Amino acid sequence: MEKFSRKNWILLLVFGTIGQLAWSVENMFFPTFVNENVAPDLDVITLMVQLSGIVATVATLVAGAISDKVGNRKSFISFGYIIWGITVALFGCLSTDNIAALFGISTAEAVKYALVLVVVVDCVMTLFGSTANDAAFNAWVTDNTKPSYRGIVETVLSILPLVALLIVAGGFGILIEIVHSYQKVFIGLGAVISFCGILGVFIFKDSEQIQKSGNFSDIFYGFKPSVVKQHLPFYVTLLSVALFGIAIQTFMSFLIIFMVEYLKFDNMDYSIVFASAIILGAVVNIFLGKLSDKMSKSKLLYFAAIMLSAGLLVMFISSSTIDTKQKSLMMVVFGIGGFLMICGNIFSSALNGSILRDHTPEGAAGKMQGVRMVASVLIPMLVGPAIGNAINKSMGVLLDDPGIDAITTKFVPAPGIFLAGAIISLLTFAVIPLIVRAENKK
Repeated sequence: MEKFSRKNWILLLVFGTIGQLAWSVENMFFPTFVNENVAPDLDVITLMVQLSGIVATVATLVAGAISDKVGNRKSFISFGYIIWGITVALFGCLSTDNIAALFGISTAEAVKYALVLVVVVDCVMTLFGSTANDAAFNAWVTDNTKPSYRGIVETVLSILPLVALLIVAGGFGILIEIVHSYQKVFIGLGAVISFCGILGVFIFKDSEQIQKSGNFSDIFYGFKPSVVKQHLPFYVTLLSVALFGIAIQTFMSFLIIFMVEYLKFDNMDYSIVFASAIILGAVVNIFLGKLSDKMSKSKLLYFAAIMLSAGLLVMFISSSTIDTKQKSLMMVVFGIGGFLMICGNIFSSALNGSILRDHTPEGAAGKMQGVRMVASVLIPMLVGPAIGNAINKSMGVLLDDPGIDAITTKFVPAPGIFLAGAIISLLTFAVIPLIVRAENKK
C-alpha cells in the first residue's frame, strides 16, 4: 500500500501550519485589530473581508494556471511565503497613532487614512498568501497524494486550522495582553512566515510526476461547460463547500469582537474557551478522519452538518439567555457550543476537501484551485459577512464606547449571527444527495 512519505508529511505540517496561522490571524485578529486600534466600524471590517475574498479567488485562478504551465509549485510557495510574511508585519503598523505620527495629521484624519490602508494592505497580503497557499501549496498536496490515503492526509490538513486557531485564539490574546502591542505580535508572526518561505527555497521539492501543462487561457479551465460535465461530482461538491463556508463566514470575522464586546470576556477568558474547544475538537476529528477512509465521505457530510448546526444553536441560545454576569457558566456552555461547531466545521472541510481531490482532473490540480476558491472563499466571504453585518445592524446592539461618531456604525455583533449560521449549514441537506448521485453515476 502506498503511503505519504515522511518528508512530505514534514513539508505539509510545517507549511500547512504556518499558512493556517497567517489565515487565522487575518480572519480573527485583523478585524479585532481594526476594531481596537483604528475604529469600531463593522462596515469596514465587512468590506475588508469581502475584498479579501475577491483578491484570494483571482490570485488563485491566475497563480494556479501559471504553476501548471511552468510545472512548478516550489517557487510560488517559497517566495510567496516570504512576501506574505512582510505584509503581515506591515499590517500591524497601521494603527491610527502611527498614521497620525507618520503624516503629521490629527487623529480624526488619521482614522480615515488608516481605514483605507488596512483594506489595501489586507488585500495585498491576501494576494501573496493565496498565491503561495491556496494555489501552489494545495496543488502540491494533490500532486503528492493518492485516493487510498487521501482521507487521512486531508483530515490532518483540516486539523491544521484547529492547531493554528489554538495558537492564535488561545495564545495571541494572552501574548497581546503581555506585550501590550498588536504591532510586535504581527511583526513577529510575519518574520516566522517569511523565514518559512526562505527555508522552502532550500528544502521544498515538487512531485516527480508534475509536468508543464496548459497555457494562460487555462485560468478559465475550471469554468468550461465541458469540464463541468465531465467532472460533475467535483462541481456538485462545491455547492456543499459554499454553503458550509457561508455558514462559517456569517459569524467568524465578528467572533472575537462578539466575545469581548457582547459577552464581556477578556483576553484570558476567550483564550481558555477557544483552547478547550479546539483541543477537544482536534482529538475528535482525528478519529473522524480515520472513519472517513472507511465510509462514504459524502454521506458523512450529514453528520458534519448536524454537529455544526448544533454547536451554533448552543452558542446562540447560551449568549441570548445566560446573564453575562454569570461568566463561568457562560464560558462553559458557550465553549461546549464552540466545541461542536469546530468539530462540524473541520469535519465538513476534511470531507469536502477529500471528495474534491478524489475528483480533480488528472494533471489539472493547479487549474482547478481557482474554481475551488470561488466556492470556498469568494462566495462565503462575500455573502457570509454581509448576512452577519445585516443581522448586527438589525438587532442594533450599541457599542458602549462608540469612539468617533462620524465614522463608526456604533454596533457590536449580536447572537443572531450564530442562528443564521446554523440555518445555512442545514441547507446542505439538499445538496448532499446530489453529491451521492453524481458519484454513483461517474
